[in-house]
Amino acid sequence: MSNTRREFLQSSVVLAMGVMGGPAAARAAEPAREPQNTPAPSAGPSGEAAEIQVPKMKFGGVEISRLVLGCNPFNGGAHFNHSYSSMMGDWFTADKVCEVMRRANAFGINAFQYSNAGHCPENWEKFRSEGGKMYLIAGDSTDRDPATVVANLKPHAFQRQGEVVDVAFRNGTMNTVREWCKRVRDAGVLTGVATHNPAVIELVEEQGWDIDYYAGCVYHRSRSDQEWRKVLNGELLEMPREIYLQSDPARMYKVMRQTPKPCFLFKILAAGRIADGGIEQAFRTAFSSIKPIDGVFVGMFPRIKDEVKENAGIVHRILSEA
Repeated sequence: MSNTRREFLQSSVVLAMGVMGGPAAARAAEPAREPQNTPAPSAGPSGEAAEIQVPKMKFGGVEISRLVLGCNPFNGGAHFNHSYSSMMGDWFTADKVCEVMRRANAFGINAFQYSNAGHCPENWEKFRSEGGKMYLIAGDSTDRDPATVVANLKPHAFQRQGEVVDVAFRNGTMNTVREWCKRVRDAGVLTGVATHNPAVIELVEEQGWDIDYYAGCVYHRSRSDQEWRKVLNGELLEMPREIYLQSDPARMYKVMRQTPKPCFLFKILAAGRIADGGIEQAFRTAFSSIKPIDGVFVGMFPRIKDEVKENAGIVHRILSEA
């Protein structure tokens, strides 16, 4: 993809890091039931990876990498256009997915943002059958019984998928999301809410839900057509499905700093729209805008370059400096 196509959005917002704590953050740091896929201690990285290790954070009684491997590229979810999604999906065979996950492990990335969509379930099983281990921060958009999913998948944390949450927020049915979270709590794992709308986090905080963490898209890309027309002054006759506004990230960063709960950012690179020259700055903006107990989900597509090494190196450098 050319830099010109990616450059239409580069967020230049740089905010001071907020250090926050409290009862909810403490609870998320308490020991949790160990999932069967817990990464085991190893002899340590070697070669190029020995000098590049992603720093860790406490999350539910274990240490996970502050850079979490995202799943969208593995499922052909480019969030750009159908052609790019098809190319991504064709390239990511099960063997390629496992190769990228193993490479992520080498650079200290020990957590995976799992989704029940696409080929993720079978790819995960292949990775596990080959001896691969990562902490799972899983999401679900279905009506399946959360307790059954937890029993079978054994994730470290389980969140309601962002699109489902955003629809419930628009429809005034957030009680359904809250009930889902209660069932995850009863199943014995960390429970979270994902969203593309910072107002969702504000609502959940105001109502004092019994959850452990949030996952938030820094771009509010799930607005309704009516909301988009209002934001864009009614200038578009036909609404595209993916719009990324430079003004969006600051508000999501703000609500994430204000909650004592751990948070995970996603789409900090605007789904590949950030040009190569702006990638490190996007990471710097993200990490300088959130708490030390927060992390980021980033999908990787190393077809053209070694994005795993590049992203791990950037995060290692930024957090080592901090």
